[in-house]
Amino acid sequence: QVQLVESGGDLVQAGGSLRLSCAASRGTISSYTMGWFRQAPGKEREFVAAITRSGLKSEYVASVNGRFTVSRDNAKNTVYLQMNSLTPEDTAVYFCGADAVPWYTSYVHRLKGEYEYWGQGTQVTVSS
Repeated sequence: QVQLVESGGDLVQAGGSLRLSCAASRGTISSYTMGWFRQAPGKEREFVAAITRSGLKSEYVASVNGRFTVSRDNAKNTVYLQMNSLTPEDTAVYFCGADAVPWYTSYVHRLKGEYEYWGQGTQVTVSS
């Protein structure tokens, strides 16, 4: 079991950058694929990015590809989401999730139902 805490959300102008962090306050993230999802008002929670246990592979939703970068530091028990060139369409609550998979898993899941543990979320607001 792992307990996750997100931080780093803020109000930023369009074109700006933010780095979100997701730290495990209990348990270790090294046993999980880690994903970032977001939920805008009135919308479903959607996949943003994910990174395998090894950190060797990551995937992104098309709308953030080239602007966002997911990374992890298993020694610090933390996963990050670097967000650049932000637009108002990126405004949402951002959640990190943990997906328990074997250590050799070389793919990531994009469905939120595959993730067993979630943080409480952090608000990102991008003004135009």
